[in-house]
Amino acid sequence: MTWTTDDIPDLTGRRAVITGVTGGLGLHTAIGLARKGADLVVTARDSAKADVALARIAKDAPGASVDVVSLDLADLADSRRAAADVVKAYDRVDILINNAGIMIPPKSETKDGFELQIGTNHLGHFAWTAGLWPLLSASGARVVAVSSMAHTAVGSIDLDSLTPQGSSRPYKRWQSYGESKLANLMFALELDRRAKASGSPVVSVAAHPGYASTNLTKTGMNVRGVSLPGVGIHQISKIIGQPASHGAWPLLMAATDPSLTGGEYVGPGALGGWRGRPKLVGMTKTARDIGLAADLWKASESAAGVTFTV
Repeated sequence: MTWTTDDIPDLTGRRAVITGVTGGLGLHTAIGLARKGADLVVTARDSAKADVALARIAKDAPGASVDVVSLDLADLADSRRAAADVVKAYDRVDILINNAGIMIPPKSETKDGFELQIGTNHLGHFAWTAGLWPLLSASGARVVAVSSMAHTAVGSIDLDSLTPQGSSRPYKRWQSYGESKLANLMFALELDRRAKASGSPVVSVAAHPGYASTNLTKTGMNVRGVSLPGVGIHQISKIIGQPASHGAWPLLMAATDPSLTGGEYVGPGALGGWRGRPKLVGMTKTARDIGLAADLWKASESAAGVTFTV
Protein backbone atom coordinates (compact mmCIF):
# COMPACT_ATOMS: atom_id res chain seq x y z
CA MET A 1 0.00 0.00 0.00
CA THR A 2 1.36 3.44 -0.97
CA TRP A 3 1.94 5.95 1.83
CA THR A 4 0.52 9.46 1.45
CA THR A 5 0.22 12.42 3.80
CA ASP A 6 -3.39 11.32 4.38
CA ASP A 7 -1.87 8.48 6.42
CA ILE A 8 -0.44 10.91 9.00
CA PRO A 9 -2.57 10.44 12.12
CA ASP A 10 -4.18 13.26 14.06
CA LEU A 11 -1.37 14.98 15.98
CA THR A 12 -3.48 17.31 18.09
CA GLY A 13 -1.85 17.78 21.48
CA ARG A 14 1.49 16.38 20.32
CA ARG A 15 4.67 18.47 20.10
CA ALA A 16 7.18 18.19 17.25
CA VAL A 17 10.64 19.75 17.34
CA ILE A 18 12.36 20.27 13.96
CA THR A 19 15.79 21.67 13.23
CA GLY A 20 16.31 23.83 10.17
CA VAL A 21 12.91 25.07 8.96
CA THR A 22 13.86 28.21 7.07
CA GLY A 23 13.40 26.42 3.76
CA GLY A 24 13.36 23.14 1.89
CA LEU A 25 12.68 19.87 3.66
CA GLY A 26 12.37 21.34 7.15
CA LEU A 27 9.76 23.89 6.11
CA HIS A 28 7.60 21.34 4.28
CA THR A 29 7.95 18.84 7.10
CA ALA A 30 6.80 21.49 9.55
CA ILE A 31 3.81 22.34 7.36
CA GLY A 32 2.88 18.66 7.02
CA LEU A 33 2.89 18.12 10.79
CA ALA A 34 1.12 21.40 11.54
CA ARG A 35 -1.70 20.52 9.15
CA LYS A 36 -2.36 17.46 11.30
CA GLY A 37 -2.55 19.54 14.46
CA ALA A 38 0.96 19.22 15.92
CA ASP A 39 2.34 22.02 18.07
CA LEU A 40 5.71 22.97 16.58
CA VAL A 41 9.01 24.04 18.05
CA VAL A 42 11.33 24.95 15.20
CA THR A 43 14.94 26.03 15.17
CA ALA A 44 16.76 28.58 13.04
CA ARG A 45 20.03 30.53 13.03
CA ASP A 46 18.63 33.56 11.21
CA SER A 47 15.67 35.32 12.84
CA ALA A 48 14.66 37.12 9.62
CA LYS A 49 14.50 33.81 7.73
CA ALA A 50 12.59 32.31 10.64
CA ASP A 51 9.97 35.04 10.32
CA VAL A 52 9.51 34.22 6.63
CA ALA A 53 9.14 30.52 7.46
CA LEU A 54 6.58 31.27 10.17
CA ALA A 55 4.54 33.30 7.71
CA ARG A 56 4.59 30.41 5.22
CA ILE A 57 3.55 27.90 7.90
CA ALA A 58 0.73 30.21 9.01
CA LYS A 59 -0.47 30.49 5.40
CA ASP A 60 -0.41 26.74 4.69
CA ALA A 61 -1.51 25.57 8.14
CA PRO A 62 -3.75 28.30 9.57
CA GLY A 63 -3.93 28.36 13.34
CA ALA A 64 -0.73 26.36 13.81
CA SER A 65 1.11 26.79 17.09
CA VAL A 66 4.78 27.49 16.34
CA ASP A 67 7.59 28.51 18.68
CA VAL A 68 11.10 29.36 17.48
CA VAL A 69 14.34 28.42 19.22
CA SER A 70 17.64 29.93 18.13
CA LEU A 71 20.16 27.18 17.31
CA ASP A 72 23.53 27.18 15.60
CA LEU A 73 24.59 23.56 15.13
CA ALA A 74 28.09 24.68 14.13
CA ASP A 75 28.61 25.88 17.71
CA LEU A 76 28.59 23.09 20.31
CA ALA A 77 28.01 25.44 23.22
CA ASP A 78 24.97 26.86 21.43
CA SER A 79 23.69 23.34 20.67
CA ARG A 80 23.88 22.48 24.35
CA ARG A 81 22.31 25.83 25.35
CA ALA A 82 19.40 25.44 22.92
CA ALA A 83 18.66 21.92 24.16
CA ALA A 84 18.67 23.13 27.77
CA ASP A 85 16.25 25.91 26.81
CA VAL A 86 13.83 23.40 25.25
CA VAL A 87 14.01 21.08 28.26
CA LYS A 88 13.28 24.01 30.55
CA ALA A 89 10.42 25.42 28.48
CA TYR A 90 8.41 22.30 27.59
CA ASP A 91 6.94 19.37 29.48
CA ARG A 92 7.18 16.90 26.59
CA VAL A 93 8.48 16.32 23.06
CA ASP A 94 6.73 13.66 21.00
CA ILE A 95 8.67 14.00 17.73
CA LEU A 96 12.21 15.24 17.12
CA ILE A 97 13.38 15.63 13.53
CA ASN A 98 17.08 16.41 13.14
CA ASN A 99 16.94 17.89 9.67
CA ALA A 100 19.24 20.93 9.49
CA GLY A 101 22.53 20.60 7.67
CA ILE A 102 25.07 21.91 5.22
CA MET A 103 26.24 20.36 1.96
CA ILE A 104 29.56 20.46 0.05
CA PRO A 105 30.97 23.81 1.24
CA PRO A 106 34.56 24.92 0.61
CA LYS A 107 36.93 23.75 3.33
CA SER A 108 35.57 25.37 6.49
CA GLU A 109 35.44 24.75 10.22
CA THR A 110 32.85 25.02 12.95
CA LYS A 111 33.34 27.43 15.85
CA ASP A 112 34.97 24.54 17.73
CA GLY A 113 37.43 23.74 14.93
CA PHE A 114 35.81 20.66 13.39
CA GLU A 115 35.32 20.19 9.64
CA LEU A 116 32.08 22.04 8.94
CA GLN A 117 29.98 19.17 7.56
CA ILE A 118 30.71 16.48 10.16
CA GLY A 119 30.64 19.20 12.82
CA THR A 120 27.26 20.61 11.82
CA ASN A 121 25.37 17.67 10.33
CA HIS A 122 26.43 15.10 12.93
CA LEU A 123 28.22 16.55 15.93
CA GLY A 124 25.92 19.52 16.52
CA HIS A 125 22.88 17.24 16.35
CA PHE A 126 24.59 14.72 18.64
CA ALA A 127 25.14 17.37 21.34
CA TRP A 128 21.63 18.79 20.81
CA THR A 129 19.95 15.37 21.07
CA ALA A 130 22.02 14.43 24.12
CA GLY A 131 20.82 17.59 25.85
CA LEU A 132 17.21 16.81 24.95
CA TRP A 133 17.48 13.17 26.00
CA PRO A 134 15.86 13.40 29.47
CA LEU A 135 12.79 15.01 27.90
CA LEU A 136 12.75 12.67 24.89
CA SER A 137 13.02 9.61 27.11
CA ALA A 138 10.32 10.76 29.51
CA SER A 139 8.03 11.51 26.55
CA GLY A 140 8.62 8.25 24.67
CA ALA A 141 9.50 10.38 21.64
CA ARG A 142 10.08 9.45 18.01
CA VAL A 143 13.55 10.64 16.90
CA VAL A 144 14.23 11.01 13.16
CA ALA A 145 17.73 11.50 11.75
CA VAL A 146 17.86 12.84 8.20
CA SER A 147 20.51 11.03 6.17
CA SER A 148 21.14 10.92 2.42
CA MET A 149 21.82 8.59 -0.50
CA ALA A 150 25.32 10.06 -0.25
CA HIS A 151 25.98 7.70 2.65
CA THR A 152 26.38 4.92 0.07
CA ALA A 153 29.38 6.68 -1.53
CA VAL A 154 31.71 6.22 1.46
CA GLY A 155 32.99 3.06 3.09
CA SER A 156 33.77 4.36 6.58
CA ILE A 157 34.06 7.47 8.74
CA ASP A 158 37.41 9.06 9.48
CA LEU A 159 37.05 9.37 13.25
CA ASP A 160 40.11 11.64 13.28
CA SER A 161 37.75 14.33 11.98
CA LEU A 162 36.21 14.27 15.47
CA THR A 163 39.50 14.92 17.25
CA PRO A 164 41.18 18.27 18.04
CA GLN A 165 43.90 17.69 15.46
CA GLY A 166 41.41 16.77 12.76
CA SER A 167 41.85 14.51 9.76
CA SER A 168 45.24 14.39 8.07
CA ARG A 169 43.77 13.64 4.63
CA PRO A 170 43.17 16.30 1.96
CA TYR A 171 39.71 17.83 2.14
CA LYS A 172 37.22 16.43 -0.37
CA ARG A 173 33.86 18.06 0.05
CA TRP A 174 31.73 15.17 -1.30
CA GLN A 175 33.59 12.60 0.80
CA SER A 176 33.13 14.66 3.94
CA TYR A 177 29.47 15.19 3.15
CA GLY A 178 28.94 11.46 2.60
CA GLU A 179 30.64 10.66 5.90
CA SER A 180 28.49 13.18 7.75
CA LYS A 181 25.35 11.58 6.32
CA LEU A 182 26.64 8.10 7.12
CA ALA A 183 27.19 9.36 10.67
CA ASN A 184 23.56 10.57 10.80
CA LEU A 185 22.31 7.14 9.77
CA MET A 186 24.64 5.27 12.11
CA PHE A 187 23.60 7.53 14.99
CA ALA A 188 19.93 6.69 14.37
CA LEU A 189 20.65 2.96 14.39
CA GLU A 190 22.91 3.10 17.44
CA LEU A 191 20.38 5.19 19.35
CA ASP A 192 17.76 2.57 18.49
CA ARG A 193 20.00 -0.25 19.73
CA ARG A 194 20.74 1.56 22.99
CA ALA A 195 17.12 2.55 23.55
CA LYS A 196 15.90 -1.02 23.09
CA ALA A 197 18.67 -2.44 25.29
CA SER A 198 17.78 -0.03 28.10
CA GLY A 199 14.04 -0.46 27.81
CA SER A 200 13.54 3.16 26.76
CA PRO A 201 10.25 3.89 24.95
CA VAL A 202 12.05 6.16 22.47
CA VAL A 203 11.79 5.07 18.81
CA SER A 204 14.76 6.06 16.63
CA VAL A 205 14.48 5.94 12.84
CA ALA A 206 16.16 7.55 9.84
CA ALA A 207 14.98 8.99 6.54
CA HIS A 208 16.39 10.44 3.36
CA PRO A 209 14.68 12.71 0.82
CA GLY A 210 16.08 11.26 -2.39
CA TYR A 211 17.16 13.89 -4.87
CA ALA A 212 15.13 16.88 -3.73
CA SER A 213 15.42 20.40 -5.04
CA THR A 214 16.28 22.57 -2.03
CA ASN A 215 18.66 25.44 -1.28
CA LEU A 216 21.16 23.04 0.33
CA THR A 217 23.55 22.94 -2.63
CA LYS A 218 23.45 26.71 -3.08
CA THR A 219 23.95 27.62 0.58
CA GLY A 220 26.73 25.08 1.07
CA MET A 221 28.86 25.97 -1.90
CA ASN A 222 28.25 29.69 -1.37
CA VAL A 223 29.35 29.66 2.27
CA ARG A 224 32.29 31.96 1.43
CA GLY A 225 30.53 34.00 -1.23
CA VAL A 226 28.85 33.26 -4.55
CA SER A 227 30.22 30.13 -6.21
CA LEU A 228 29.49 29.69 -9.93
CA PRO A 229 29.68 25.86 -9.65
CA GLY A 230 27.28 26.12 -6.73
CA VAL A 231 24.84 28.17 -8.78
CA GLY A 232 25.13 25.63 -11.61
CA ILE A 233 24.52 22.59 -9.40
CA HIS A 234 21.58 24.34 -7.77
CA GLN A 235 19.97 25.09 -11.15
CA ILE A 236 20.46 21.48 -12.30
CA SER A 237 18.90 20.25 -9.07
CA LYS A 238 15.85 22.42 -9.71
CA ILE A 239 15.40 20.71 -13.06
CA ILE A 240 15.97 17.04 -12.22
CA GLY A 241 15.22 16.92 -8.48
CA GLN A 242 11.78 16.29 -7.04
CA PRO A 243 10.10 19.20 -5.22
CA ALA A 244 11.11 19.78 -1.62
CA SER A 245 7.51 19.08 -0.60
CA HIS A 246 7.90 15.54 -1.99
CA GLY A 247 11.34 15.19 -0.46
CA ALA A 248 9.70 15.79 2.91
CA TRP A 249 7.44 12.75 2.53
CA PRO A 250 9.97 10.23 3.88
CA LEU A 251 10.63 12.48 6.88
CA LEU A 252 6.90 12.73 7.57
CA MET A 253 6.41 8.98 7.26
CA ALA A 254 9.40 8.30 9.52
CA ALA A 255 8.05 10.74 12.09
CA THR A 256 4.47 9.51 12.21
CA ASP A 257 3.98 5.98 10.86
CA PRO A 258 2.83 3.95 13.90
CA SER A 259 4.09 0.68 12.39
CA LEU A 260 7.74 1.75 12.74
CA THR A 261 9.33 0.34 15.88
CA GLY A 262 12.91 1.66 15.55
CA GLY A 263 15.90 1.04 13.33
CA GLU A 264 14.07 1.57 10.04
CA TYR A 265 15.24 3.72 7.14
CA VAL A 266 12.65 5.49 4.98
CA GLY A 267 13.25 6.95 1.51
CA PRO A 268 11.62 7.48 -1.88
CA GLY A 269 10.52 4.30 -3.59
CA ALA A 270 11.06 5.09 -7.29
CA LEU A 271 13.96 5.69 -9.68
CA GLY A 272 16.51 3.99 -7.47
CA GLY A 273 15.54 6.06 -4.44
CA TRP A 274 15.76 9.42 -6.20
CA ARG A 275 12.07 10.28 -6.01
CA GLY A 276 8.58 8.97 -5.38
CA ARG A 277 6.36 7.92 -2.52
CA PRO A 278 8.20 6.84 0.63
CA LYS A 279 8.82 3.29 1.74
CA LEU A 280 11.30 1.32 3.84
CA VAL A 281 14.64 1.24 2.01
CA GLY A 282 17.99 -0.46 2.40
CA MET A 283 21.32 0.84 3.60
CA THR A 284 24.98 -0.10 3.22
CA LYS A 285 26.79 -2.77 5.22
CA THR A 286 28.93 -0.02 6.73
CA ALA A 287 25.83 1.74 8.07
CA ARG A 288 24.99 -1.46 9.97
CA ASP A 289 28.52 -1.85 11.43
CA ILE A 290 27.88 -2.11 15.17
CA GLY A 291 31.55 -1.74 16.10
CA LEU A 292 32.02 1.43 14.07
CA ALA A 293 28.78 2.84 15.47
CA ALA A 294 30.01 2.32 19.03
CA ASP A 295 33.33 3.96 18.18
CA LEU A 296 31.50 6.88 16.53
CA TRP A 297 29.33 7.34 19.61
CA LYS A 298 32.36 7.40 21.92
CA ALA A 299 34.27 9.80 19.66
CA SER A 300 31.21 12.04 19.41
CA GLU A 301 30.82 12.23 23.19
CA SER A 302 34.46 13.28 23.51
CA ALA A 303 34.29 15.81 20.69
CA ALA A 304 30.99 17.35 21.80
CA GLY A 305 31.92 17.46 25.46
CA VAL A 306 28.80 15.56 26.52
CA THR A 307 27.94 12.26 28.14
CA PHE A 308 25.07 10.70 26.20
CA THR A 309 23.86 7.84 28.37
CA VAL A 310 20.74 6.10 27.11
